Amino acid sequence: MWRCALPPLLRYPTVDELGARAAALVARRPRDARLRRVGTSRAGTPLWLLSVGHGSRQALVVAGPHANEPVGGATVLRLADRVLADPRLREGADATWNMLLCLDPDGLRRNEGWLHGPYTLGRYFRNFFRPGFLEQPEWLPDGADGAVLPETRALLDVQDELRPFLQCSLHGVDVGGGFVELTHELDGLARRVAHTAARLGIPREIGAYDTLYWPGLGPAVYRIPRPRRGDLAAAITEAAVESTWFHPYRHGTVTAVVEAPMWGVPAVADGEPPADAAAVLRTVSHTLRHDARQLERLLERLRPHLPAEPDTARLLAPVDDYLLVCPGLADAWDPDITDGRPLPPLSTGHLAALRIAGRRLALRTAGLLHQLVTGAGSDPAGVLPELDRLVDAWCADYRDGCGARWIPVARQVEYQARVVLATFELAGRYAPAGSRSGESGWNAGAAVPMHRE
Repeated sequence: MWRCALPPLLRYPTVDELGARAAALVARRPRDARLRRVGTSRAGTPLWLLSVGHGSRQALVVAGPHANEPVGGATVLRLADRVLADPRLREGADATWNMLLCLDPDGLRRNEGWLHGPYTLGRYFRNFFRPGFLEQPEWLPDGADGAVLPETRALLDVQDELRPFLQCSLHGVDVGGGFVELTHELDGLARRVAHTAARLGIPREIGAYDTLYWPGLGPAVYRIPRPRRGDLAAAITEAAVESTWFHPYRHGTVTAVVEAPMWGVPAVADGEPPADAAAVLRTVSHTLRHDARQLERLLERLRPHLPAEPDTARLLAPVDDYLLVCPGLADAWDPDITDGRPLPPLSTGHLAALRIAGRRLALRTAGLLHQLVTGAGSDPAGVLPELDRLVDAWCADYRDGCGARWIPVARQVEYQARVVLATFELAGRYAPAGSRSGESGWNAGAAVPMHRE
C-alpha cells in the first residue's frame, strides 16, 4: 500500500516550498529521481523539472500554467511521492514521469497573499492574480515559432525533447466542479472520473462554460477542438486557440487538462432539464452586463490616478481582457438576441456554470482593481468602498445563492492525482514509438538545492 513519505500538504505550496519539497524527494531517492532546470521565468525564477523513473515511455505533467490555480503544484508532489513508492508506475509501466513544478512561478508569487489561507472567497478574490492573455504561457497566439515568453519556450522545448505519450496540464476551478479536457478520446475515463469524484465528494461540472460548444466524451469529459489562431475572445472564453496542449500532438501525445475545484457547487453536476432556461439565461446575461458597466465606471474614475509603471500594466492587462469579453458573452447567452451562434441544449448544470462564469469575470476584475488601489497606498478616486461592497456582495452570492463550499486542499490534490493516474493508465495504448528521455547522464550530478539558485 502506498504511504506518503513526506507529510501531506494541507495548504497550497508557494514557489519556494515547491522547490524545497521536490529537492527533499530527490535527496531521499537520488537513484530514482532528479531535478533539472529547464528554463528561467521572466523574473529570473528557475523552472524545475522533477523526473522520476528510468522508463522509455515519457509522461509529462505541467503544474501552475495559470497563476491563480495552485493545486497542481501540490498534486505533482503527491504524484512524485506515489510513483517513487510504487514500482508498477515506473518499471512496471516502462515509464518516466516528468513533472514541471510550476510553469508560471512569477504569477504564483503574486497570489501568495491567499495561498496559506484562511480560505475565504473574499480573501481569494482580493488577492487574485492571473496575467493577461498574452502573458499566459500555455497559449500560442502567434504559433509555436512566434512564442516569446521564456516559460512558453521552456515548455515547448521539453515537449519536443521528450515526445511524451501523455501530457497532463493541471488546472484549478475556483468555483464550480471538476472536469477533464482531452485531445484524444480515452474510453473509460468518464467512468473513472465519476468514481473518483463520488468517493471524494467533488462535484463534476457537466456543462463547463468554456466547453459549451465542445464535443462531450461523457459527463464532465470533453474533446478539445482543433485550435483557431489569433482569436483573443476565444482564448479567454473557450481556449480554442493554438496552445501547448496541441503542440505535441505531432508526436502522438495525448493531452489531458485536469481541472480540480476549490469551492464546489453541487448544481453544476445536475443533468436535469431546467424549468425555464430562457428566464435563467436572461438573468445571467443581464447581470453580467450590469456588473461590467459598474466596473467600467469604476475603472474610468481610477485610471487617471494610476502610475505609469510596469506593475500597473500587469494588473490592468487582465482587467482590460475581462471587460473586453463581457459584452460578447452576455449577448451570446441572451435568449432575446438571436443573430449569434445558437446555444446547444442546456441542462440545469449548464445554467449553473454560466451563472458562476459571469460572476467570476466580475469578481476577478473587481479584485484586480482592488489591488490597484491598495497597492498605491491611497484612494484618490474614492473607489475602494464601492469595490469592497461589490466583492462582498458577489462572494455572498457564490456562497449563499450558488451554495459554494470550500473543498480542503488535500482532497483537491487527491482528486486531481487520481484522475491523472487514470489518464496515465488509459493513455498507455497511444504511447508513440518516439517517446524518449532527452536527458544524458541520468544522475550524473547531484540535484541543485533550491536555495543556491
